Amino acid sequence: MTHSDVRAAPAAKSPGPPRRRRRRLRAFSRRDKVLMAVMLGIPLLADVCFIWLPAVATVGLSFTTWDNLGGFSSIKNNGLGNYKFAAQVDPQFWPAIWHNVLWLLVFVCIATPLGMLFAVLIDRNIRGSRIYQSVLFLPVMLSLALIGIIWELIYSQNFGLLNTILGRTGNTNAIDWLGNPHLNLWAVLVEASWRQAGYVMVLYLAGLKAVDPTLREAAALDGAGAWTTFWRVIFPVMRPINVVILVITVIESLRAYDLVYITSKGAVLPGLELLSMLVTEWIMGQTQRIGYGSALATVLLLVSLVPICIFLWTNFRKERTR
Repeated sequence: MTHSDVRAAPAAKSPGPPRRRRRRLRAFSRRDKVLMAVMLGIPLLADVCFIWLPAVATVGLSFTTWDNLGGFSSIKNNGLGNYKFAAQVDPQFWPAIWHNVLWLLVFVCIATPLGMLFAVLIDRNIRGSRIYQSVLFLPVMLSLALIGIIWELIYSQNFGLLNTILGRTGNTNAIDWLGNPHLNLWAVLVEASWRQAGYVMVLYLAGLKAVDPTLREAAALDGAGAWTTFWRVIFPVMRPINVVILVITVIESLRAYDLVYITSKGAVLPGLELLSMLVTEWIMGQTQRIGYGSALATVLLLVSLVPICIFLWTNFRKERTR
């Protein structure tokens, strides 16, 4: 027997792993395969029917004109006309873009660091931490409609708690927190941040509990302080939590609708223009222009995807370079 025959002999046994896989597949009965197909197929079908198909249909309708009066036969191609109308004619479009971006900046720069601070303080097992955690998480358990009603009572021009504390309840000197276009957006942002901070706190608290205690002990032995230990040791370890929080923050800020709808009673008020409100106004309002509303919804989709994709791309690129 030659050396080439000896080398070729082990190669002939290479089909072993595929045979093992086939045996594993054969180990599932027909009933198991049907059950797996149903468990995977139903969620996938629901995802395609209720998310992907409407999203694709919305993008397609954004290039058309349709007033929903003559059925599907009244749909006509409009090219980029809806997008040109939004950018050049609609006076509410650019304020809505800015307000959505401002909402995102407030969530990223104020609500998220505030929630992180609450989580770090509670994680130190201070006295009454359970009570503080429950109180701070309470807004998350409340519906956005109820939160809007609560803060509407606080911001009320004549009988509101805030004007009462400031002594501005008279007819001449009362502050219209929700009617003044220079104040109403900031007032609603306080409501939204009140809820978002508690949400972020719970997520960061879960991440802090999952951190290996030996990392803190090693940092303490090296003489690192609490601030240095958190930013140099703890925070980098919580990168998966940071990604989740960023995605949630972008989604929550750009789909803002409930609080503004309750504050404005369903109308698009000056100072409270948001893309979600404009989409609802043009698609479901009295003057239905479904094509233009779909164009605004497509813009909202793109605005929400861009920061998420950029953040994920930069993080995955850093991991690859390591």
